[in-house]
Amino acid sequence: MLGTVLLVILILMLAGAIPAWPHSRGWGYAPSGTLGLVLIIVIVLLLTGRL
Repeated sequence: MLGTVLLVILILMLAGAIPAWPHSRGWGYAPSGTLGLVLIIVIVLLLTGRL
């Protein structure tokens, strides 16, 4: 249950970090890339049963 909640929160954070807003265009893809990496790690941990 906790893993599912964490996964949903990370997906929402990933969607919010996409540099589409005018104030965040200068950030590049670093925020979404970092959150994407965290999301991949959480998915792997969920699939292996360690989370």
